[in-house]
Amino acid sequence: MYNNKKVIVVMPAYKAALTLEKTYKEIPFDLVDEVILVDDHSPDNTVEVAKSLGIKHVIRHDVNKGYGGNQKTCYTKALELGGDIVIMLHPDYQYTPLLLTAMISIIGNGLYPVVFGSRILGKGALKGGMPMYKYIANRFLTFFQNVLLGQKLSEYHTGYRAFSKEVLEKTPFHKCDDDFVFDNEMIAQIFWKGFEIAEITCPTKYFDEASSINFTRSSKYGLGVLRVSVRYRLAKLGIGWNLLS
Repeated sequence: MYNNKKVIVVMPAYKAALTLEKTYKEIPFDLVDEVILVDDHSPDNTVEVAKSLGIKHVIRHDVNKGYGGNQKTCYTKALELGGDIVIMLHPDYQYTPLLLTAMISIIGNGLYPVVFGSRILGKGALKGGMPMYKYIANRFLTFFQNVLLGQKLSEYHTGYRAFSKEVLEKTPFHKCDDDFVFDNEMIAQIFWKGFEIAEITCPTKYFDEASSINFTRSSKYGLGVLRVSVRYRLAKLGIGWNLLS
């Protein structure tokens, strides 16, 4: 609990057996009430590891639903359990759980309804091993998105995100894509509903066991991001987009 608000960490998992324990053990359980792990039909023993750690809420998809589809299950379950503050933490240890305390306090004290852990703030992305092509694409896409969405985020592509209950209840995230572009469609919904997003500096970690999409899927994702930004701008001009409402 934090200021009488129930805190839930959701972990969208795929082949996380080797990194889950290390991630889980750094979660500040003096603040976190529940952990939900959703396994997207992994071929490894992620589910068994999760249960051995004592994670109470473990859900396994019968088929692979994609990164966005996984998040839909995560947030739906978190709301079902009465979460007031919900944080997505990847179980691959790419994002440090040690930042959870700061993210929880920002939302729990009513400063912002959404918090992102940014790998770009503080110039740590390349130092932490982010591939150069991903860094360049990140900067280009973020600039393009800021222009079309009328915002000034340092990064739209982090997977470290915290939300208030109100945000999850008012954004129709179930309409979003089941693939990686889900993240950016949800951001568009958040801004469309008038919510603000805070950012904190997040150290970057790239290593063999950390999940990462390849160049082909990154390219598909980039094109999807551009499409989302253009459609958002058109919606602002009165050319409707039902994903936003």
